[in-house]
Amino acid sequence: MRRLFALALLGIALPLAAQQLPKLEPLPEPPPPPPGLAPDPALEPQVTITTRGEDKVEEFRINGKLYAVKVTPPHGVSYFLMDVTGDGTMIRRDSLDSGLRVPQWVIHSF
Repeated sequence: MRRLFALALLGIALPLAAQQLPKLEPLPEPPPPPPGLAPDPALEPQVTITTRGEDKVEEFRINGKLYAVKVTPPHGVSYFLMDVTGDGTMIRRDSLDSGLRVPQWVIHSF
């Protein structure tokens, strides 16, 4: 019984061991982006990091307009002040993942 089991395992293992792995080649470099799709540096957020007392304050701006502030106290959990309506009124959020946030895109600004 043991010999039959050993022969069955050997019969399964030998064909698997005889297989050769495919020859792997390195991936080619990705092509450059089309000329009209270069990232716009004005759309990248500008982050300013300062300290107020013992708190670390990070201000996030796009096109010079402040839209979020992250405050990190030395002892405690960081929180965010968000301008969700665009009028400069900041609302405190303890984390960015809490609650439902509907996407709000600026289509046109004057």
